[in-house]
Amino acid sequence: MYPTIEYASPEEIKAFQEKKLQELLIYLSTNSKFYQTLFARENIQIEEIRTLEDLGIIPTTSKEDLQQFNQDFFCVSKDKIADFSTTSGTLGDPVSFGLSDADLDRLAYNEAISFACAGIKKGDLVQTMTTIDKRFMAGLAYFLGLRKLGAGIIRMGPGIPELQWDSILRYEPKFLITVPSFLLKLIEYAENHGIDYRNSSVFGAVCIGESLRNQDFSPSLLAKKITEKWDIKLYSTYASTEMSTAFTECEHQKGGHQHPELIITEILDENLKPVKEGESGELVITTLGVEALPLLRFRTGDIVKAHLEPCECGRTTLRLGPVIGRKQQMIKYKGTTLYPTAFDDLLNTYEGISAYQIIIRTNEIGTDEILVKISCVEESEKFIKELKDHFRAKLRVTPEVRVYEHQELLTMIHDLKSRKPIHFIDLRERF
Repeated sequence: MYPTIEYASPEEIKAFQEKKLQELLIYLSTNSKFYQTLFARENIQIEEIRTLEDLGIIPTTSKEDLQQFNQDFFCVSKDKIADFSTTSGTLGDPVSFGLSDADLDRLAYNEAISFACAGIKKGDLVQTMTTIDKRFMAGLAYFLGLRKLGAGIIRMGPGIPELQWDSILRYEPKFLITVPSFLLKLIEYAENHGIDYRNSSVFGAVCIGESLRNQDFSPSLLAKKITEKWDIKLYSTYASTEMSTAFTECEHQKGGHQHPELIITEILDENLKPVKEGESGELVITTLGVEALPLLRFRTGDIVKAHLEPCECGRTTLRLGPVIGRKQQMIKYKGTTLYPTAFDDLLNTYEGISAYQIIIRTNEIGTDEILVKISCVEESEKFIKELKDHFRAKLRVTPEVRVYEHQELLTMIHDLKSRKPIHFIDLRERF
């Protein structure tokens, strides 16, 4: 289950990807209306693009392109689509993606080798705490990948700690797949109901959607909070619908490993030029082996840092560090640059906060303004002051804080139209 290309030399990986890139360019020029138009408009001769460095000749593609020209990206007819998925719409309107039978096989392969990277083996029992409906590609990917790997699957879906514990105690899974902050709710429920969670069957959790690591790979506040109470292994994974590919940590937990046969990665600066080694920039991806809707030089909007030195696990592939933030979500507040992930880490681990939502808006003088909505166990002026002091100490800023009734705030966070909890809303004016 461990692809040999992941242990090849950097030169072999580069040569392998360049061959795959040439195959992709021929495929796009034959089947994609969007890229046919792009190549003609920019006078791009695909036979001249031989190396990964030559990719710079081709303009990047954005989420806005996918929204505006969605159908032009499809390379197969509608009757060849086996599954329709959509993006979560975090940075705008959701985008439709279709997967052919071959794409579903690729998705299963991607997740199987990703889970294997995190230590899940054939015969292990895994409880999935993510939705598989609502056109959510990730939930389907987890199911397909675990099945291909030969692991057993308990499809619980998100939320409801009582049912999750009933399933854990009944079936004894070794691994969980979940949003890490939900593990805190599982711990809280177990403590309140006398469940001996520390001696449960759970060995580890593959975590999605929230950061477990700082940039030096030390545990984030959220990861510390979980493992201080529950001594389980936490594995971070990063993926998106657009990539149809995951970057998952191995047992050494020093970044998500790239699968060279599935994706080409670039890290670009503000001028869309490659950053120097060790610097952060926007992740730009090119998918390999996708049949229905492949992407060439797609800008993810995520700010990351690549790590190129070989990993202790023996893999020589590029590793992605924790996502620093999303480019469109960058906040400039009183001279300080922030991303919502910094607030997430702080609010998820602050004692006494039961729910939160962050609102960014433009004030009357045209600068960013931050409002943090919270519900708390015990509201008091002292608690709010301590929270603001904590913001100031950790983030060097003091946002406006408003307290809401727990159920009222939960209604704002869990919109029935959204697959994910809405912890961040950007109301800023865009020009």
